[in-house]
Amino acid sequence: MGPKLVRPVPYEVSEALLSVQITSTAGERSGFQIAFDLTKRGAIIRQLLPDGYFDPRTRVIVTASVRGTPRVLLDGLIVRQEVGASNQPGQTTLTVTGEDLSLLMDLEERTERYPNLAPSARAARILRGYEDYGIQPYVVREQIEQPPRAQLRVEYQTGTDLAYLNELAQANGYVFYLEPGPAPGWSTAYFGPQKRVGQRQHALNVNMDVNSTVDQLTFAYDGTAREEPQARVLDPVTRRAPLLPQPDISPLRPPLGRRASPALKRRKLTGTAKFSPEQARAETLARAATSADAVSGSGQLDVNRHGYILRPRELVGVRGAGVTYDGDYYVTSVTHNLRPGSYQQNFTLSREGLVALSDTVRP
Repeated sequence: MGPKLVRPVPYEVSEALLSVQITSTAGERSGFQIAFDLTKRGAIIRQLLPDGYFDPRTRVIVTASVRGTPRVLLDGLIVRQEVGASNQPGQTTLTVTGEDLSLLMDLEERTERYPNLAPSARAARILRGYEDYGIQPYVVREQIEQPPRAQLRVEYQTGTDLAYLNELAQANGYVFYLEPGPAPGWSTAYFGPQKRVGQRQHALNVNMDVNSTVDQLTFAYDGTAREEPQARVLDPVTRRAPLLPQPDISPLRPPLGRRASPALKRRKLTGTAKFSPEQARAETLARAATSADAVSGSGQLDVNRHGYILRPRELVGVRGAGVTYDGDYYVTSVTHNLRPGSYQQNFTLSREGLVALSDTVRP
């Protein structure tokens, strides 16, 4: 912990630790809550708390080691502290709550012009202002090229950097988030599509006797989740507004299931008539991709039993749930629950269809 540059916490702080909860969700800011035991004559209540050691905007980094491999779980800032005093011995606690470093991008509203800059270039320009916190930008160019035309339209930001980054990401079917690590004090600011390609994590095994690593997995198939967006763009010459064709979402969301769910809903997008054709197609692609995941799963994992930390915003395989629901999934969110001697993870999974693409799942 520390004001900006962190140092290992004092022995009294680590000994007083009761629990740590960290929640990471795709496309959202990560949050955390850490609880400490407050003894009457302890160093926390006597010195550290009055001196501002746990004050808002204090930086906190949490690292966990499993099988000798360390992994940074959190790099964030405290925003709130609570003290619960009790007459019962050992029941007085200090709880600090906070969010990841993207909070820095949501503290100041400003107005900024971005003439002749594509969405990805605007995102890269904003993120360069936070490199002194160890935040390294990783920006993926948008799928549909949107050449800037300053003579027709100048893009403006009115609001916080985080709100504008999320707005740019959603308009292109992308996500924006901070990924802590790989080393303490460093984070990656990711602006791009969900990571649905690459190596899978170690599989989640259920209903496989001694090989099971998850006690229970619950799956749901929502037939009304997927939508078919409909958008029109005004032709300045003919003054007509033809309907745009349905986009192919596979560049943004490579399929994970063999039987993709059909789109039962049709939703008209408003305001696209005044967009450029490229912006309207990007908006249509974004809406179609965002609603594609009709299959979801949830469960709880014992890290000591599984042997690995399940990472959010990546792919993982499922085995033992049957032909319909086995296969690869995107890890939408993970909640880490750490206590002395215990490390549990609650997680949610998603994909766009049923039945695995492959007959085998990586163990």
